Amino acid sequence: MKKSIVILMAFVSLVATLSAGAQVKAKDGFYFAEENSFQSSGWKDQVVLQVKGGKIVYANWNGINTMNLEDKKTVSSSGSYGMIKASKIGKEWHQQAFAVEKYLVDTQDVGFSKIKADGTTDAISGASLHVKGFFDLVKAALASAPIAKGSYSKDGWFYAKAPGFDKNGFMATALIAIANGRIVSVKWNAINKAGGDSKFIRAIKGTYKMNAKQGEWNMQAPRVEASLIQTQDPAKIAVRADGKTDAISGVSVTIDDFIAVTTAALKAAK
Repeated sequence: MKKSIVILMAFVSLVATLSAGAQVKAKDGFYFAEENSFQSSGWKDQVVLQVKGGKIVYANWNGINTMNLEDKKTVSSSGSYGMIKASKIGKEWHQQAFAVEKYLVDTQDVGFSKIKADGTTDAISGASLHVKGFFDLVKAALASAPIAKGSYSKDGWFYAKAPGFDKNGFMATALIAIANGRIVSVKWNAINKAGGDSKFIRAIKGTYKMNAKQGEWNMQAPRVEASLIQTQDPAKIAVRADGKTDAISGVSVTIDDFIAVTTAALKAAK
């Protein structure tokens, strides 16, 4: 009898220890992290978390891209991502991402270590994709400061493209991520009328050939994106009559199309 009681007490102690370990060492709030650069596939993964009462209550794994596409979950949900063709469990990327998010919320296992050498895991049901990047971003997000409350009423990823092509044959696009009502990510790009690579990729490859003193288009665009993240409102970025701006250091490109397309994207978030 005494032996049974000791075993029971040991079990209770173990459960208590595991529960205590599940407490996230971060203040209540929303957290965001993204990869430092775009992958060779053109995607950059992002993670948004919400912590409440010492626990992760919400996790969203998504991604932005250099190909003028919408966010990764939207592309996957439409059937255009194509993971299901190569998936050994017959599931698309967004379906597997949901399974990984649920696992994190259910287990609170921020330090998840059951990852194989190839970045995949056998420990999460419904997920055969690479998960190492996700858990790396979870750790990075929780190590950062919580996101201050912003002015937008809806969170998520918001996409828009210009109504037509400009005189140079480009149609501007914008993909904006919002968390806790605040813009946390902006991707400005453009579609070429003739098809092929996006403006961003053309600039990287050297086929856009802007050759400005402030750097190629792909170098200047992130400075404009950063300005919107700082101001939180396209209307707060001053634009001259010629479409350029004196408000952003290191930017000589025209930004009137950026203002228009980001304004369009943000309408759905207000």
